[in-house]
Amino acid sequence: MNLHEYQAKELFETYGLPVSKRGIITDRNNIDEALNLIDFSNGCVAKVQAHTGGRGKVGGVKLCSSYEDVIAFVEEWLGKKIVTIQTDSAGLPVNVISLEELTNIDKELYMSLIVDRGSKSISMIVSEAGGMNIEEVAETNPEKILKAQLNENFKISNEEIFKIAQLLALNESQKEQFKSIVDNCCLLFKDKDLSLLEINPLVITDKGNLHCLDAKINIDENALYRQVDLVALRDASQEDQREYEAKQSDLSYVALEGNIGCMVNGAGLAMGTMDTIKLYDGEPANFLDVGGTATKERVSIAFQLILSDVNVKGILVNIFGGIVRCDLIAQGIIDAIKERSVDVPIVVRLQGNQSERGKKLLNKSGLNVIGEDSLQHAAQKIVELVK
Repeated sequence: MNLHEYQAKELFETYGLPVSKRGIITDRNNIDEALNLIDFSNGCVAKVQAHTGGRGKVGGVKLCSSYEDVIAFVEEWLGKKIVTIQTDSAGLPVNVISLEELTNIDKELYMSLIVDRGSKSISMIVSEAGGMNIEEVAETNPEKILKAQLNENFKISNEEIFKIAQLLALNESQKEQFKSIVDNCCLLFKDKDLSLLEINPLVITDKGNLHCLDAKINIDENALYRQVDLVALRDASQEDQREYEAKQSDLSYVALEGNIGCMVNGAGLAMGTMDTIKLYDGEPANFLDVGGTATKERVSIAFQLILSDVNVKGILVNIFGGIVRCDLIAQGIIDAIKERSVDVPIVVRLQGNQSERGKKLLNKSGLNVIGEDSLQHAAQKIVELVK
């Protein structure tokens, strides 16, 4: 789960991390209220709040030197959509704008904490090339990337912190500030079950102080059950609505760009199903895992999710019954088709627990559903029907 930048900074503040004062605009009528929360004597930085990077490159971040500039920015963006290199062509809705006090910058650094699966640890990445895409820095100037791993206590030793601070050419005062920021970030990462904490840039101001000019936080969704306060910050408008609805029903759904809807039980079988569709020159429209304990109701919801994608021209259901019963899957399919008008071909492959009973239910339903016993034949058939 992602947070907006302003939400991440609010969380930063609770952990003693230095961030800019800001005012939040959710309605054109609270511009004055937002400006009263900051020092606007020299202007401010207006920032579109959306779950995407690259906002500044499309005008979503702007220096406003006057009240009129702020009004113009709000009129341009609030209630509209922002399209960046990280979004699809539809973009993301802009429901919040943040106004931040200006910061005079002397130098920009980069810092992040990430789940490093290669080393099976949490790693801190630091670079003197702040404000840039860290992947580009790693590729073109790998010598500028500094790395340290958190120990079993979710900390980085003082020796490692000061060594990195030395390589960043920080003075004695800045070294202590850097240590405080690292320690507090590590604590935040652990306490809130984060999967990513990024500060880009972490700046040195003209007064020589370290300051978190930007903030990005991702939370591990598997731990949200113990992060109730963060769940309340979720902005569903920033997520694919089908994916969001799937989460509410404990379904794993990822929207793709193809035209063959997939409903499968088990992540490995789902990947294999998509690969087989691709093998026969088809394009999957989604990844959808109904899980090993799928109920008739959840299958019906899953079917409706697939059909809500206007690009879907056919559906392949591939179920291997172990814990899940194939007859329940079949009944869910029947219910979903009966609840709405379905005019796309459907191919169903059922194997395993109660598969014969499931097939009989489908055959007696009177619906236009094609049954296949093998994945290869099922994939070939749906690709042919869609084409």
